[in-house]
Amino acid sequence: MKEFYIEKNDAGLRLDRYLAKAVPLLPASLAQKYIRIKRIKRNGARVQRDDRLQEGDRLQLYINDEFFDTPRADNAYLTVAAPKLTVVYEDENILLVDKRPGLAVHPHDGAEYGKTLIDHIQAYLYAKGEWKPRTSTFVPALCNRIDRNTGGIVIAAKNAEALRILNQKVKDRELDKRYLAIIEGVMKPETGSLRGQIFKDAAKNRVFVSDKPQPGSKTAVTNYVTLEKKNGLSLVECELITGRTHQIRAQFAHAGHPLLGDGKYGKLDKRFDRRYQALYSYKLTFTFTTESGILEYLNGKSFQVEQVDFVKEYFS
Repeated sequence: MKEFYIEKNDAGLRLDRYLAKAVPLLPASLAQKYIRIKRIKRNGARVQRDDRLQEGDRLQLYINDEFFDTPRADNAYLTVAAPKLTVVYEDENILLVDKRPGLAVHPHDGAEYGKTLIDHIQAYLYAKGEWKPRTSTFVPALCNRIDRNTGGIVIAAKNAEALRILNQKVKDRELDKRYLAIIEGVMKPETGSLRGQIFKDAAKNRVFVSDKPQPGSKTAVTNYVTLEKKNGLSLVECELITGRTHQIRAQFAHAGHPLLGDGKYGKLDKRFDRRYQALYSYKLTFTFTTESGILEYLNGKSFQVEQVDFVKEYFS
């Protein structure tokens, strides 16, 4: 239990506004719940969230110690009162979630603390009691990343051994990830491979594709299959043979068929109102070829998102 003494400068404040200032890690919705169930009291008695505090009041807060920490990147999960996740698969070692387009995976992708995928995952595991940050040195972490404006399956490790194994599997490319994309026009041939050289311009946060090697360039290979054609658009499935930054987006644009909604590598088609590029990491298969320890049971298993919105919107 923590007790706060109300001084002159805070007199007259509503309780909920005082709590937002005094305990910034405590979400407003959770604060309201704690007020309702009397885990937050004033002078030992029930209090309402819109009650005005008086000089000399004493607030008693019967809440977890974590909420009294200074806000930092490593405790941003506490600000997530109701985690929003679409779980594709979960067991004692891993969690697969379907990340929506527009959601950053980490705070350093330009998102505010408490508003990233990892914040919601950690809040989810914390609320379930599977992760106890006060007694565990391990912090649930992501094993792969997806661009902020791309959707799809992201892998999170629940323990250190799973994280170690999956990081190595990602490095050794023992995961088969398939993407769905909508491109402008029709690829010729309709099934094939895009091969080229990619080099990154960090200052512009974009990559460039060339047919010949350039200083600092790396080989990029994407296999594709055209699944459907409609209204001047094609739905394609992509397999990344290499894993370069913005590889699918840049290579299709270089081939003259940019992704629908991709303003960075193509021109936005005014016929369609899209906020994000039509690209989704929709299917994941574990294809282990080396020792996989406690995750051996996953070898050969495949997981897929239930629905990709842009497929339904443009090809139903």
